[in-house]
Amino acid sequence: MARVLLLAALACLSACQAQTLSQGERDFALSALHGSRKLFLDALEELSEAQLKWKPDEKTWSVMEIAEHVVASEEMLAANAQKALQSPADPSKKQPNAREQDARLLASMTDRSRKAQAPEALAPKGRFRNIEELKAEFRRLRDRNIAFVRETQQDLRSHFAPSPMGDLDALQWYIVLAGHTERHVAQIQELKARPDFPKK
Repeated sequence: MARVLLLAALACLSACQAQTLSQGERDFALSALHGSRKLFLDALEELSEAQLKWKPDEKTWSVMEIAEHVVASEEMLAANAQKALQSPADPSKKQPNAREQDARLLASMTDRSRKAQAPEALAPKGRFRNIEELKAEFRRLRDRNIAFVRETQQDLRSHFAPSPMGDLDALQWYIVLAGHTERHVAQIQELKARPDFPKK
């Protein structure tokens, strides 16, 4: 009996040591992921085919094209987080003020005053037959990403991958993912607010 209790205590100690994110860090990322998930799906509600496909000019993406870009980015940005986790841990690069940096990253991603050009790999290509198929794929990918951030015991703060904003730790890649979604929700809302946007 004493041996069983000792093994249970060691297992608990191991699990506690493996808890490499504070609850606050995890909650911040999960809140951003859940919140941007809802904003994105709500922005696509009750839009007609004409509204989804409407473009004011050839250079501007339609709502459907923006949404496809979001889905493609969901895969790529999460892959960058996983790529970071496959690199050797480097605790010396841990940011002493990582939570402040998380908030700044989220704010910078949602700032639409700075324009960015999407890489060709993330440009819309008509992957989805309809909006329901697109939303189902987004839900599948986002739910998988939320589950990973909620459940992982990996040290997300000690593994890094380069980005245009500098090296980001694995958790920050998921925060960027959420911010990127919010950025494009704002783009969709800008399109819908145009006076020439179809009424239905």
